[in-house]
Amino acid sequence: MSVITRRRFVAGAAAAGAAPVLAPTAGAQTSVKIGTAVLGDYSLAGPVIVALERGLFKSEGLAAEFVPFRGGPDLLKAVMAGECLIGITGSSDILVFREAGSPIKMIATHTEGNHFTLNVAPEIQRIVDLKGKAIGVTRAGATTWVFARMLAKREGWDPDKDVQIVALGGLDAQLAAMARKEIAAYVWGDGGAVTELQGKSKVLLRLDAVTPKWISQIQYASEDAIKKQADAIRKSQRALFGALKLMRDKPGEIAEVVGKKLGWSAEAVLGAHKISGPLLPVDGRINVDALGAMQDTFLEHGLIKRKLPLDEHYTRDFTPVKL
Repeated sequence: MSVITRRRFVAGAAAAGAAPVLAPTAGAQTSVKIGTAVLGDYSLAGPVIVALERGLFKSEGLAAEFVPFRGGPDLLKAVMAGECLIGITGSSDILVFREAGSPIKMIATHTEGNHFTLNVAPEIQRIVDLKGKAIGVTRAGATTWVFARMLAKREGWDPDKDVQIVALGGLDAQLAAMARKEIAAYVWGDGGAVTELQGKSKVLLRLDAVTPKWISQIQYASEDAIKKQADAIRKSQRALFGALKLMRDKPGEIAEVVGKKLGWSAEAVLGAHKISGPLLPVDGRINVDALGAMQDTFLEHGLIKRKLPLDEHYTRDFTPVKL
């Protein structure tokens, strides 16, 4: 089984960082591009893949193209430039990018709760076994870094003394460090199900254990697109939430569809569904209390410096999504 890494997937990508996966659907009336911050995450990319493969965009009169990116900043550039109608990303982006002045708004919840996972070396049995050891995160100040610190505090540990939180970057670097026993755990999304099947790590827990109020992933659009392309946004969302319904109702059937595009086995997709499936939303409603809890957490850890009014971050014009 082969995991598609970001580096391998985006080789030869355009300057904006995008690499189209699927060609536009023939015969549709309105062309739209749906972007995701990365490819290798079931709950993030799965709904776009399913909506395309099952003709849900086409049934809404859309010629849709799926464009995964290298990360949130590249996706933001494409949404702001009008190259992507909807961006699907981790929820931290809406708080960070709005604070930086980007005129975007959250239009729906894409994954509820917290689907991030604590992935540990095979010999680790309990969280207490991590005391005095190193935990890998993508970078200092990233959401993964915040979660590692929150986990340490929940255990009563000093996150600066009782564990080492190490910024390593992407999944390949995390796994290489674990193989060399330089780290005993790392924080990742539902793709941890893939590496668990490969025997490289195992999922110890989902991190909503440390964040009772959270939103994992969101859909957003530019304020300009919200004003000028509202109909296309609504049609795109009906396709995406139709796909989310299929993922909830028929995970075994959908596993093959998603697995082919992610380069995962059907068994790995079902493992990811076990993690994220319970968090797939029904109609995209925005939990403002959870958004507020996230804002407070990011302020505490220095990811953002200002507490902007929450209603500047989202619009309710597109939710609840009605199928």
